[in-house]
Amino acid sequence: MISSDYIYDWNIVGGPEIPSDCKVALADETLRDGLQNPSVKDPPIEDKLKILHLMEDLGIESVNIGLPGAGPRAFADTLRLAQELASARMKIRPYAAARTHENDIRPIAEISQKAGIPVEAAMFIGSSPIRRLAEGWTVPHLIALTEKAVDFAIRENLPAMYVTEDTIRADPETIKRLYGTAIDHGASSIVLCDTVGHATPRGAYELVQFAVREIVEPAGRDIRVDWHGHCDRGLAVANSIAAIMGGAEQIHGVANSLGERVGNTPIELMLVNLRLMGVIDRDLSRLKEYCETVARVTGTTIPPNYPVIGRDAFRTATGVHAAAIIKAYNKHDTLLADSVYSGVPSHLFGLEQVIEIGPMSGRSNVTYWLEKRGLPATDAVIDRILAAAKQSFRILTEQEILALLHT
Repeated sequence: MISSDYIYDWNIVGGPEIPSDCKVALADETLRDGLQNPSVKDPPIEDKLKILHLMEDLGIESVNIGLPGAGPRAFADTLRLAQELASARMKIRPYAAARTHENDIRPIAEISQKAGIPVEAAMFIGSSPIRRLAEGWTVPHLIALTEKAVDFAIRENLPAMYVTEDTIRADPETIKRLYGTAIDHGASSIVLCDTVGHATPRGAYELVQFAVREIVEPAGRDIRVDWHGHCDRGLAVANSIAAIMGGAEQIHGVANSLGERVGNTPIELMLVNLRLMGVIDRDLSRLKEYCETVARVTGTTIPPNYPVIGRDAFRTATGVHAAAIIKAYNKHDTLLADSVYSGVPSHLFGLEQVIEIGPMSGRSNVTYWLEKRGLPATDAVIDRILAAAKQSFRILTEQEILALLHT
């Protein structure tokens, strides 16, 4: 990274932060929650397997391989993914979603047995007062369902992950009773959910802190705390970082922020931020490939201005910006060029700065563009291209520039 002599970092001046020795895992929900987005298509199993292997290459620790109780195809795909994990001896740990109902948990047990690997059962149930009002539920009813579901999962030798939906809007007493019941009956991990994207960073931090102090520590045994967020207020990444500061050990996310409504926490941006914060150190050169693969097979698009993986993330045609980057390149300092006009060094993700030519460009843009391609950068050529760019309403295409070169 660039020396602190050249970047003063207000991000680490006082206040809470994530310790560099913090151990945080990521759980990828792309193949379950991501496919619940109303605009996506459910890809064929061959594409799901490709996505699974890209997750492994990115070092993602856990993966939701489906909701097998949803029907025959969901069961078949979940089973095939579990079998691939086993046969390829992949490190990523599988879990599968289920309502707190035996009919949903039983298929997970069957898949685990057929694949010959543990598959964590992520059993979810609503918890907030507003959800209880809509459903006509009582807390004793939820507790009874919790006891029965966790007991069944344990009898089937499944690791039990207990999830309450809309935790961020649930009252403390109900949260303690539900999670306490699940832990008493054998749950080994709990998931705190911002199901409707209501949370702010302060709320995420306080909820996780409450769960750690009031539920996990009194249990007296090792219980993993997960955070599962959504993007309705545009705060999902900030909330996830706050949750880590509060004590969350695993963060759930989805590629390209797919998921219900406006989507889940974007897992690629969690990877980016954890890498830049020094929490993880791994090869993320296939991150763009992963996100583009998910977009292609689900029939969705990545906005051009999307951070890091968007087409324009490291592109500029503005003369002032380009000039600074080019001067850095002329010092033979790629890291400087990567950082002078970018808060995210592109090379960490297998990418590079791109300088284009458009109406806001200067001579340095044209000179750099030509020299990078080994083309003659005479004054006459530069003048001709720059004049055309100034008359244009957009970035010039490569074909347009080459045509001007030979005019």
